[in-house]
Amino acid sequence: MRVSIHQAKTQLSKLIAAAERGEEVIISRRETPVVKIVPVQQPKKRVFGALKGKIDIGPEFFDPLPEEELALWNSE
Repeated sequence: MRVSIHQAKTQLSKLIAAAERGEEVIISRRETPVVKIVPVQQPKKRVFGALKGKIDIGPEFFDPLPEEELALWNSE
């Protein structure tokens, strides 16, 4: 669907609905296409436990950091 800037101003809600349905909506200035309205992709929801069995954290993960590294973290 191609519309002029004036039509886009007066029918914005309808154009957004069309884009959400998957229609290609292009806004033109005179005969030149300048903008395409596309729906924003919603981020996937995080699922608790999605990485279970995919990563392994060894017991050394919980060991205290060496003094040199602690000093760097504490800006010393």
